[in-house]
Amino acid sequence: MNKTERMMKNVLLTATASVLAIGMSGCSSQDRPPKPKDKSCDDWEWDNDTETWQCDDDSSPHFGYFFWAGSFFANSSALKKSSSYKNYISKGKTGIGSGSKGGFGG
Repeated sequence: MNKTERMMKNVLLTATASVLAIGMSGCSSQDRPPKPKDKSCDDWEWDNDTETWQCDDDSSPHFGYFFWAGSFFANSSALKKSSSYKNYISKGKTGIGSGSKGGFGG
């Protein structure tokens, strides 16, 4: 295989992986609530399991906390007890693994 063929194969593999990752994500960054602007945490990570932001700043007093509707939750159990979070999840969860019908073959 010459250099051009190898390069084209790598481009095709990279493009395919990107398309698969986007298609399987289920939630685009455009569907997410905006990152919190709370000054007590400088590093926010999106948590796919809870579909909320989580503080990943190990120097913050809120490290590991979930942030939802202007409030911090020490763990996912506390978050899931919030009535506004329950409402968000019940209305927003659709697609693979959600138990809802729709999409391919639904």
